[in-house]
Order: sequence, then C-alpha cells, then structure tokens
Amino acid sequence: MKVAQLVKKAKRGNKEALLQLILSEKDAYYKLTYTYMGNTHDAMDAMEDMIVRLYEKIDQLKNEEAFYSWSRTILVNSCKSLLQKRKKVVLLDDLQRTDEREAGQAMTKDPYISSDQQMDIQALFIHINQHQKEAIQLKYLHDLDYQTIADMTNVSIGTVKSRVFQGLKKLRDYYKGES
Repeated sequence: MKVAQLVKKAKRGNKEALLQLILSEKDAYYKLTYTYMGNTHDAMDAMEDMIVRLYEKIDQLKNEEAFYSWSRTILVNSCKSLLQKRKKVVLLDDLQRTDEREAGQAMTKDPYISSDQQMDIQALFIHINQHQKEAIQLKYLHDLDYQTIADMTNVSIGTVKSRVFQGLKKLRDYYKGES
C-alpha cells in the first residue's frame, strides 16, 4: 500500500496503518537513533518517544508523501531532547567520556565497517565540532540528502553543506598532517 494511503488511514485513527508505516522503516529509524544516542536502551527510548509523538501529531502532517522525512525530524528532535535531559543529570566530564566510549561502540554495530575503520573514524571525529560530526554522519553513514538533513536539524541547506564541507576539510587537514 502506498505511503499516502497509509498516512490518510493513520490520520483517521487507524493505528495499524501508522504501525505499518513505522515498521517499514524500523531499521533506518533505529540506525539513526543509535547514531545519536550511542546505546540500545536510549535508542529504544527515543524511538518510543517518536512513536508517541507521531501518533499525537499525525493530523498536523500536511503532505502525506513527506511522512518519512517528517518522522525522521521528530526522531532527531526526540534524540536531542533525551540527550539534553541526560546532560542535566550526568556531570559533563562523565558524559563526554561515556559518549566517546559509546560512540565507538555505536560504530561497531555496523556490519559494513571493519573495526579498524571504526576506530579510525571515531579518532578523526574528535577533531571536529558536534554540528560537523552530526552533518557528516547523517550525510555519509545514513545516506541522507542535504535538504533532508537541513529539515531534520532545523538549519538552512547552506549551513548543512558548510558543516559537511568544513568538517571534511578539517578531517583531511588533520589526516594529512598525521601521515
């Protein structure tokens, strides 16, 4: 069944249609969430939060064909919200050590990247800021286009392109200096 038809059914209160929409992209949602959260437990919490928000706000979606980009934006916002709550509870120094360790673990979950590559990528990500890291991960690990990333992160497409370009430039410069 087409996405637009399922969204229309979900708007009319059909929970099965909404569930079908979510389940058809569950792996992509999980991978995206895991990238932000760094561990399974928090990733599942963020996905649960996204599902509740989708159910509550599905009637606000104007373009039925845009369901997946809209839902990914809600998912990213759920992740960021949960991360903000976590920052308030955990000391910043502890959080940074945990995030670095969990980020390394998150990369090992991808069967297409060898452990040596994962360690190299994580070591390089330390040298760029969080916004650049986020943009590069969404672009290259999740294969999202610039417009989708801009929509998800609530910045202009130019800002996304700049973050990717500047982040990659820093990584290239660092890598050249290291060899």
